[in-house]
Amino acid sequence: MTKEVILNDFVLMITDFKEGTVKKTGDNLKTISFNFKVRGGNEYHDVTSHLYNTTFDVKVPERDLTFRGTISNYFTSRNDFTDENSFANFSLELTEVK
Repeated sequence: MTKEVILNDFVLMITDFKEGTVKKTGDNLKTISFNFKVRGGNEYHDVTSHLYNTTFDVKVPERDLTFRGTISNYFTSRNDFTDENSFANFSLELTEVK
């Protein structure tokens, strides 16, 4: 079971990991999708600020998977998340870039 994904050097503890491929412009590109929870306040700010980069060096240690990927789909259950005692659910999909 995959438990973490690393975007650049930012580690996310994840659930519901899925791996696949998509064909674009004649290339088969890697895709991954997963969910994770984020606590409000500073943690929420740190995660969302990091995701603004949109393109990352992606590592999935348990799968020995590494690629350059960009966000192709992103969802969070909350937009404003200042309460440090609450959690937001995030869903993220990354697609390989060549």
